[in-house]
Amino acid sequence: MTKTVTVLSGLIRPLVENRLPDWVEPRFFASKDEALALAPDAEIGWFDMYDKKDMAAVITAATNLKWLNSIYAGVDGMPLDLLQQRGTVVTNGAGINAITIAEYVVMGMLTIAKGYREVVRAQERREWLIDSPGKVELYGSKALLLGYGAIGKLIEERLKAFAVDVTVVRRSPGPNTLTPDQWRAQLGDFDWVILAVPATPETDGMIGASELAAMKPSATLINIARGSVVDQDALVAALDSRQIAAAFLDVTTPEPLPADDPLWSLDNAHITMHLSGRAQDKMFVRSAQRFLENLARWHKGEAVEPRVDLSLGY
Repeated sequence: MTKTVTVLSGLIRPLVENRLPDWVEPRFFASKDEALALAPDAEIGWFDMYDKKDMAAVITAATNLKWLNSIYAGVDGMPLDLLQQRGTVVTNGAGINAITIAEYVVMGMLTIAKGYREVVRAQERREWLIDSPGKVELYGSKALLLGYGAIGKLIEERLKAFAVDVTVVRRSPGPNTLTPDQWRAQLGDFDWVILAVPATPETDGMIGASELAAMKPSATLINIARGSVVDQDALVAALDSRQIAAAFLDVTTPEPLPADDPLWSLDNAHITMHLSGRAQDKMFVRSAQRFLENLARWHKGEAVEPRVDLSLGY
């Protein structure tokens, strides 16, 4: 039986090695150089690396690749045009981190609503506060949710439990929905503006000076998408002048954020260092399970999922 050469990151090895079907010939890499050497033989590849440039180089070297799998939900940084040209099927990590990221959004909203950072600081000073530094209730507040994929749907579900009035931006109209050409005119209605969109040329810089100016002065911007979705200089100016109340930023431009970046020094900027997806211990387990299920589908000629639309970039 001809075996299918499958090149995988050594990080996933303990979770899949003993569970791979016999038609798979696994080859594991522990470095970029090893990955580059193995890539040309790969029909199936799982090339995840922290450095996106390294990962793109390995994908480019994988000239026989039929199916590329990734733990990452965002595929920005991958050579999508090349993959499309080669007819490579790409599956991503959409939904793998959705639960913890949705929980992180709720945590951010509660932290800001209750002034919880000030409570932590008071504890560190051993100072007994007499009054709460934050007096906002999520109950009855209004949230605009941009991005209605796996993460967006879970954010909506959780916020409804807090009786937050959630409006979703999506292409298909419906109740509590604004279309992509409607939401900007309504920005002033919302207490929370939550960004959960994929990073595409269409979403690049979608929140700029004019959008920030249209928000309520008491509103908070929450970004768990990508730093590129927000004009960061405009955001720094809006926070500094208290044009908006606060920002909860799991993502920034660049990452890591340089120590001298003005964002760090703004007391109304909450920076969480892209930790939302990592605030769990099930990411690799879920990814390995999904990959093994997809391998069974692939062998039967069935569709693997979730499949990335390479022309859309998500």
